[in-house]
Amino acid sequence: MDLKELRKEIDEIDTQLVTLYEKRMKISEEVAKYKINTGKPVFDKERENAKLDWVKSQVHSEFTKHGIEELFLQIMSMSRKLQYQLLNKNGIQDKTSFRLIDTIENKKDKKVIFQGVPGSYSQIAMLEYFGEDVDNYGVETFKDAMETIKNQAADYAVLPIENSSAGIVNMSYDLLVEYDNYIVGEHILRIDQALLATKDAKIEDIKTVYSHPQGLMQCAKYLDQHRDWKQISLQNTAASALKVREDQDKTQAAIASIKAAETYDLQVLQEAINFSDTNSTRFMVVSHEPIFTIKADKVSVCFEVAHESGTLYNALAHFIYNGINMTKIESRPLEGRPWEYRFFVDFEGNLNDGSVQNALMGLKAETIDLRILGNYKKYEE
Repeated sequence: MDLKELRKEIDEIDTQLVTLYEKRMKISEEVAKYKINTGKPVFDKERENAKLDWVKSQVHSEFTKHGIEELFLQIMSMSRKLQYQLLNKNGIQDKTSFRLIDTIENKKDKKVIFQGVPGSYSQIAMLEYFGEDVDNYGVETFKDAMETIKNQAADYAVLPIENSSAGIVNMSYDLLVEYDNYIVGEHILRIDQALLATKDAKIEDIKTVYSHPQGLMQCAKYLDQHRDWKQISLQNTAASALKVREDQDKTQAAIASIKAAETYDLQVLQEAINFSDTNSTRFMVVSHEPIFTIKADKVSVCFEVAHESGTLYNALAHFIYNGINMTKIESRPLEGRPWEYRFFVDFEGNLNDGSVQNALMGLKAETIDLRILGNYKKYEE
């Protein structure tokens, strides 16, 4: 038999497979109707495991056994996603605690906090987002900011979550899980790190440099040129500038913003020392209230999956099947569970969208501890 005839046979088999797949999905619709009427859950792990064991028993080689398992995992996954859509169309939804509001831009009588001292990048981002006249103050740590929001001593907090050069801010991700606070907005700030020192200092005087760990990382290439400088991490870039001002030691320098130099009456020894000329930080605006607006177009969630082959793939397939654009995925290790992770996913959409509701229904059923971290308007320049 030549190649043309072999391909013809494959085409004939594939035609049968397509017909049988459509038939199977039609029956899945009837299953969904039954579950709508009876309240049975879509995901029946025991039933699916039994099905996988049976189909694997029908084949005769290990290679085929693995392939048939993969095939039926996908077929059953598609069947579930169809059923979630039908349940949603019939008004059977997982209700969230999120409340639709007109806008969060009404800044009158609002109190906003940031981590750090005046002159910090968090303060700059906060003022750009809320305006120069907003009532604001700084707190010492990220945790203090989250605690203040939780206790409703302030309406919003502005915290960094990711830098384009140095990566994610681990503490911010971990605190989103620890606290029942929610992302309600985001702002992206261009970061131009500068080397600041006392008015009498020169470059050759410097022996010690202070900054936030991310500030040091963003300027790693510059600092490599001065390997005799001791690098010391502090909680905030502006706090580093404050220390240099208070110590009045010309051997000390801080990596911070030019605004921090103005705030603490320091000189700028060198501007733009970060290694990337597109260096920027994404800040999240956090509230204790689970609120979103009709213009919100970005959703952040986190979840865990069973430590089994294919579980993460099947979870992410809910975005693909519902035509949702996933824009970011990160993982953080689970405390006390080595080599297991919690996943953080950002995707486009609004909680009122049917496609988003379908995806969230499937994720809730098929992942562990799904949490919606926020639905907010993505940053646009």
